[in-house]
Amino acid sequence: MFSAESIWVLALLKPVAVKFQAMAQPLLGNSGALSILAGPQSGISEEDARILRGLRAGIEEAYEELISRYEQPVYSIIYRLLGNQTDACDVVQDVFLKVFRGVNSFREQSSLRTWIYRIAVNEAHNHRRWWARHCRREISLESDGSEHEAPIDVAEDPGPSPYDQALDGQTRALIEQALTKINPVFRVAVVLRDIQNLSYEEIAEILQVSLGTVKSRIVRGREALRRELTHRSDQGFAEAMA
Repeated sequence: MFSAESIWVLALLKPVAVKFQAMAQPLLGNSGALSILAGPQSGISEEDARILRGLRAGIEEAYEELISRYEQPVYSIIYRLLGNQTDACDVVQDVFLKVFRGVNSFREQSSLRTWIYRIAVNEAHNHRRWWARHCRREISLESDGSEHEAPIDVAEDPGPSPYDQALDGQTRALIEQALTKINPVFRVAVVLRDIQNLSYEEIAEILQVSLGTVKSRIVRGREALRRELTHRSDQGFAEAMA
């Protein structure tokens, strides 16, 4: 049963949710400049502090500004982790509800963006686990055992990601489709790094793992993505990605 506060927040999110349905298709034609807030941040900025003061004071404009600022990148992350528009819309609303309910307990030890993205990733994982428990007979959401994470020595970023090498809309569409097939653990790291353009440090904060683990997951995710693309594309494209 929703509380009065939850009903008010859902009403605020309702017009936003309508726009989510139209977001998925444009994602396939965007070269990756999807993060309107890309770039490393640490701690809480003056702008974050201003928004938080408004949220904690219950000012409606602050809620609207938060949604306007984060709705698109949050949807972008969740849609790519789940691969389903309807599920992504539902999870995005859950994310904003958690954010609004949790502003008073936010300790401001990271940026507002990092905190919101961490909630988004966790909610997407929770939804996927729920779906796997209830629908495991229909499809497996995890990749085969060949991609299980293992220790890896990562000294340097090996070079351009598949997204950096995608020069046209058709290629980007192939990458979007291939993303859905790789291990979700690696997928989220690739999405945050190569699509949302976050720093390694911020990804480590969001995923609550070490910097070395972040780099390992990105390398393994990119390799898994290249393998998947090799199966999906013609020989010329496979050679271009090599």
